[in-house]
Amino acid sequence: MPTIFRGDESYDVPERLPVLPLRDVVLFPYMVIPLLVGRQASLAAVESALAADRWVFLVAQRNGEIQEPAASQLYRVGVIGRVLQISRLPNGTTKVLLEGVARARVTRYAPTDALLRATIVPAPFVEWRADDAEADAMARRVTSLFEEYVGLHRRLPPEVVALVQGSESRDRLAFATAAHLQVRHSLRQQLLESESCPALIERLVAMLTSEIEILRLERKIENDVRGSLFQNQREFYLQEQLKAIHRELGQEDSDDFEELEATIAAKGLPQQARERADRELRKLRRTPPLSPESTVGRNYLDWLLGLPWTERTDDMLDVARAQAVLDEDHFGLHDVKDRILDYIAVLALVGKLEGPILCLVGPPGVGKTSLGRSIARALGRRFARMSLGGVRDEAEIRGHRRTYIGALPGRVIQAMRRAEVVNPVVLLDEVDKMGQDWRGDPAAALLEVLDPEQNRAFSDHYLEVEYDLSQVLFITTANSLSQVPDPLRDRMEIIRLPGYVDHEKHAIARQYLVPRQLRTHGLDPGLVTISPEALVEIARGYTREAGVRELERRIARVARKLARRIAAEPGVSPGPIAIGTDDLKGLLGVRQYDEDATLLEDRVGVATGLAFTSVGGELLEIEVAVVRGRGRLQLTGTLGDVLKESAGAALSYARSRASMLGVDPDFARARDIHVHIPAGATPKDGPSAGIAIAAALVSALTGAAVRGDTAMTGEVTLRGRVLPIGGLKEKLVAARRGGISRVIIPAANARELEEISADILEGLELHPVASMDQVLSLALRPERRIDQRATMTSPDVAH
Repeated sequence: MPTIFRGDESYDVPERLPVLPLRDVVLFPYMVIPLLVGRQASLAAVESALAADRWVFLVAQRNGEIQEPAASQLYRVGVIGRVLQISRLPNGTTKVLLEGVARARVTRYAPTDALLRATIVPAPFVEWRADDAEADAMARRVTSLFEEYVGLHRRLPPEVVALVQGSESRDRLAFATAAHLQVRHSLRQQLLESESCPALIERLVAMLTSEIEILRLERKIENDVRGSLFQNQREFYLQEQLKAIHRELGQEDSDDFEELEATIAAKGLPQQARERADRELRKLRRTPPLSPESTVGRNYLDWLLGLPWTERTDDMLDVARAQAVLDEDHFGLHDVKDRILDYIAVLALVGKLEGPILCLVGPPGVGKTSLGRSIARALGRRFARMSLGGVRDEAEIRGHRRTYIGALPGRVIQAMRRAEVVNPVVLLDEVDKMGQDWRGDPAAALLEVLDPEQNRAFSDHYLEVEYDLSQVLFITTANSLSQVPDPLRDRMEIIRLPGYVDHEKHAIARQYLVPRQLRTHGLDPGLVTISPEALVEIARGYTREAGVRELERRIARVARKLARRIAAEPGVSPGPIAIGTDDLKGLLGVRQYDEDATLLEDRVGVATGLAFTSVGGELLEIEVAVVRGRGRLQLTGTLGDVLKESAGAALSYARSRASMLGVDPDFARARDIHVHIPAGATPKDGPSAGIAIAAALVSALTGAAVRGDTAMTGEVTLRGRVLPIGGLKEKLVAARRGGISRVIIPAANARELEEISADILEGLELHPVASMDQVLSLALRPERRIDQRATMTSPDVAH
């Protein structure tokens, strides 16, 4: 049984002691601490010590997170302790009061069933001589450093210094100092494992010096932060006092107001706007910062100063360059390009020209919106776009009054702020899609914007000052002018963009769409070739449109399929790929549109008309059937009022000319006439199908077939006159697209043929007419007359 010594006392301790592992705690000799013991092995060690002579071995764990540590997870140097007191707590844990007696070293850990026992040998510290002056100096050094350490540390009470200074010996002083150091338990274990008291003292000096430096730095950072906060609070308090003094004197000044004043002076505002800005700034100075009026006034000044008043870009007046830019971005569209080039040429001569108001009208997908951006690039101007589709509030154009919460300027002023210059190109997109309700009519608000005589003094409800829009080049787009009010239409120069014919679609696809879609889908345009025949087949068999949007979607689908093929073979370098007409079915599926050969056949009671819709020109098949009845006229096919009236006028014309046509004058009494225009689900209206209805009706009554290669358009009167129609260019495009070779048009529209490009007229035989007699002579084939009496006997139908 080894003997241990502590000062003048000696104890006989068993060689094998129960082990009590400590988590994040290192116990030193002469130290008394309370512990809460809850682990089963620790409780067994305490019970074993109480059953014997209360001796237990206290050793720290290497990792405090381990719940049941093994022998390898414990340090080899610990303290022999004595259980002074034990008490049971209601929650099942045990509170033990332990005293460290002497240091010991473990030679062997021996685990048993319930606890861990250790074979120990005493490891006393090597003491200094009692008369060693160096030892006294080191002890005083430790005491001085510890006192400073406690003074800087917030979690150590000042009473600890007196406790340490009252130590009776140097070793007690060292142990007490080490026990109260707030460092990691691994560092405290190093202190416990020191070979001698001098080594322990030296480690304490080094550790205290390091900790004091860290604490000083922390205290300095804390003082700096506190000083900064105090300085900010002090400045805020003084600023508030200064504001109060200025308010009492009727004066107020700040850097923000000075900056606003300098901006107003440097902005170059017109006289009216300058006076308004100065007045708003004076009002803002007198307004309390926390008042809602302050925010409203500041937002108003920000908008007023954010608008361009004198800033402008220099126009590029090189006509040749502009021509190259327009041709680079768009194929065809000669009318628009000529108008822009004329504008640039005049601008180069006169230096200043009030911006024209151009309205691009055409079906979807012909490039109206993108053309606006191209025009801006050709002129070297900024570009801003406003979408007017679905706008129903007049305030969207003119802005809201500042009395409303969240008020803003209208879209016109917002577009000018985005452009940042006074002479941008502003595109008003979908001007025909605006609506109106109880909040006002936005189309009426546009009258001032698009009038060159008025927009030099445009007034926005939010700004309440005049703003000059005369240098802006406004471009509007629409699919149809039928929804545009006449006063607004009168202020715009109408430029129609007809649908593309096949060769134009082929050129656009080859020059623009195919390279763009191949690059978008990660393919090299130099390796993929789509034959001209395949492009024509895509345009004719998979699309039915006036523009090229659906054509581009089909080309994009081809590019996706090719990209998928290449991605399915990773690591293989793709070679040249050629796409022909035979490959389209595998890439795009079955053909979506077949050319109806029956439309070009001569038929009785069926005529081909031409219609102009918001998506371009369309072929209109008009069917008339004459059956036994009581003289009733039936119209089907979702027809509008105007189209119904045209059918009535055609019937009255046929009745008035019955004798000349060789028809019984009383045919209307015993026959019902049914006029049908497919497709039934598509609404149709307008007067231009009048002569086609009349021709089909006369054909059904006389039995003479209508030529299938002929299409016609024109309004008919009761006297048989043929009146002019609109959308001739688009209708001719539709006729050529449908394979029609002969077109009958009103004589009054013949003058428009000079403005239609030769590409559209190529292959069309045009016949201007002024009366229905001319129409019938051109459209009917008398030699293919069917015996009307024979056909009326059995099936009760003549057509």
